[in-house]
Amino acid sequence: MERRHGWPFAIPDVFDWFESGVPGLLGTPGLHGIRIEEDMTDGAYVLRAELPGIDPDKDVELTVHGGVLTLRAERSEREEGAKHSEFRYGSFARALRLPEGARAEDATADYKDGILTVTVPCAEAEKGAKTITIKHKAD
Repeated sequence: MERRHGWPFAIPDVFDWFESGVPGLLGTPGLHGIRIEEDMTDGAYVLRAELPGIDPDKDVELTVHGGVLTLRAERSEREEGAKHSEFRYGSFARALRLPEGARAEDATADYKDGILTVTVPCAEAEKGAKTITIKHKAD
């Protein structure tokens, strides 16, 4: 990577640090973030998490407690060649507040092509505004 203006690091390096986790900065050393997309569609909360290179049966844990969905994953990869070996490992976690009316007991999860998709059905929100009558009590 080309370095400019005598800086000891390039701006893209800083973004990479935040994406992969900076040990000792805002969290547990070695604990990294998970890239996600959230969406509300067809009466359901849908979470898509980028988790390439993991075994979802062994390396992923999904829990819901107090209206918070917690996703934990652990990766351990090792590549070995004739004169070179390389390994990548780390723990990943993300906690997300579920929308009001989410039915965690009916949640489903699928993993395909490195993407974990979690779908949580949500109760329909009441449509329209409701007027609340104020009762006035004299002193």
